[in-house]
Order: sequence, then structure tokens, then C-alpha cells
Amino acid sequence: MPDAPSRVERVLNLLALLLDTRRALTREEIVHDVAGYPPQITAYRRAFERDKETLRGMGVPLTTETIGDGSELGYRVRPEDYYLPDLGLDAEESAALRVAVSAVSLGSHAGEGALLKLGGLADEAVAPIASLPIAPALATLFEAFRARAVVRFTHRDRVRTVEPWGLSSKRGHWYVVGFDRDRDAVRAFRADRIDGDVELGPADAFETPPGFRPDDHVESRAWLLGDDAPVTVRLRIDANHLDTMLAEVGADAIVDEDAPDAVGTTGPGAIVEMAVTNRAAFRSFVLGFLDHAEVLEPPDIRADVVAWLERVAAGVGTADS
Repeated sequence: MPDAPSRVERVLNLLALLLDTRRALTREEIVHDVAGYPPQITAYRRAFERDKETLRGMGVPLTTETIGDGSELGYRVRPEDYYLPDLGLDAEESAALRVAVSAVSLGSHAGEGALLKLGGLADEAVAPIASLPIAPALATLFEAFRARAVVRFTHRDRVRTVEPWGLSSKRGHWYVVGFDRDRDAVRAFRADRIDGDVELGPADAFETPPGFRPDDHVESRAWLLGDDAPVTVRLRIDANHLDTMLAEVGADAIVDEDAPDAVGTTGPGAIVEMAVTNRAAFRSFVLGFLDHAEVLEPPDIRADVVAWLERVAAGVGTADS
């Protein structure tokens, strides 16, 4: 008896079947036609669910449809949704693209899925030089962006209804950026903070504004890219460094433009306030101003920065001795 196909081969055979069919196939039909599934009902159902998630993680637009009276679900992949147009790449350009995709680890076989759509995988694996993890919701969000379909999802315990105008990756995270219909404003949501499934609405439900850039709406300030409890920090900054500070935190951060310094003298300076959700990143930011910035309050943040500086100083002293 020939060896059973590997899981990779089974997933590829599953993709080929779903692309080739003219109607949605039930799970039982798929398991019957694709070699490699275990015979036990519970086992092959679990295996099929894993394979479905693998395909979706690769960015395959797997469609779920009701069959007959609606009591059964069927699955297929429409070729017009899956295949990329011919990019007109020559052999050298295709090889360079394979190296580029392989050199960035996207997780969940997403890079392999993109290369499959372009006509094949690289012959030799390339060790990744960077990693950009893929959130479970990302494949559906990309499909919604491509089809201009409204999505509904739960983000930090709140249901959002969003027109996905674009997606962006920044500091190792993916964001969906678009118009939040419930709040009547443009918002950005971290994809890995979406709970459960993303509901996909009908296609062509909105138009993205011309020239829209999702990166312009994704928070780039590191001290706001964390999961620490939000806290408002007050700092004193020397006047000759105030412009640099405001370029980072915004002009509306000033609460006092003619403030004394921390020990009560009347030296020039200003007081600014900034929200912080990543204390480690905030410490690094303040350190960049050396002795031209001082954390005033709240007391626990000030104590945290002081303790950190003392540990750093102790480490440097030990190293020098």
C-alpha cells in the first residue's frame, strides 16, 4: 500500500479540489475525494477544521455556502477571488520575489500562500531575517478590504462595525484602519486584539477615500503601544527642548508654558502631559532627553523611572570597576 500523503500534500490537494469544483462541496464529499483524512468521523472532522484554518491563514478566500434546504454547509474557492493577475515578471524578478517573501516570516504559511498564487514556491528555504506574525482575523480583513465589504467584530469587548479602508503593519503588529460606522470616525484596530470571528458583509458596500493612507492613522508613539493600565504622566521639559518634545507628543500636550522646575526655581520650562500604556517605552523616550526632562507625577511612574535609572547606574558602575 502506498504511503499516506503528508499533511502539506493533503492541504494542497484540498485547495486544488476547492478551486476546481463548480459548486460548494460538503465536508463529507471533500473528505471522500481528498486522500489522507482519517476514517473516524471525529478525527476527520478535526483534521478538516485544521486544514480550513491553514488555508485561511495562507490568505485563501475560502467561501462557506448553505446547500439545499440550508441544513448543510458547503465549501469552495472561487478562482476569480483566489488567483492574482499576471504581474508580467520575468524569471529573475520571480526569483527575487520568492527570496523577499521567504526572508520575512509572516507566520501561518501566509508567505507560502502568496507565492502559490504567483505560481510556486522557492526551491530552497530562505532563513527569515524578520518576523511579522499573522493574527487569525487577518485573512478575512484582507478579503474585506479587497472586496470593499463592511466587517463586524469584537475588539476589546466592544462590537465594531467598520469599513476597512486599509491595513497596515507597524512595530510587529497588523492593524485594520477604516471608518467606524457606530462612532462616525476613522479608527485603527490591532488585528490580534479582535476576539472571535469577523463577520463579512456584502461586497462593494463602500468607497475608500482617494489618497487614503492607513499608516497616517496608526499610532506610531511607542509609549502608547502597550497593554499597561493607561495613565496620564506629567513632565517638565526645558524650553530649548520643548519643540522636540511637542513634535512627538503634540502641541496640545502643554498644560503650563511658564513653569518652574521641579525644585521650585523659576528657570524656563514647560509642563506637558502625555498618556502612557507602555511604561518601558516611556522610560526609553524620556531618557532621550537626558537631564532636560523630568517626570513629575504620578508618584508611581516617577518612582519607576528613578528606580530604573538607579539600576542602570549601578550596572554601569559595576562594569567600569
